[in-house]
Amino acid sequence: MPKAEIRNQIRKLRFEHGEMTQQELAERAGCSRQTIVLLEQGRYVPSLVLAMRIAKTFGALVEDVFTLDE
Repeated sequence: MPKAEIRNQIRKLRFEHGEMTQQELAERAGCSRQTIVLLEQGRYVPSLVLAMRIAKTFGALVEDVFTLDE
């Protein structure tokens, strides 16, 4: 099975939501700022719970924030 990548729209969504900082998003999602940094860089795959919390912060569906590239 080929390796899949998860891409995200977190950086774009932060700026569309009042230029939210990484720290603000981290606090709302219940994770560290470093986790948000790694997510935006594509170097970390979030748990389902974290993905749902991030999507909820933006008032979006998980599929609107994260995309699976196969």
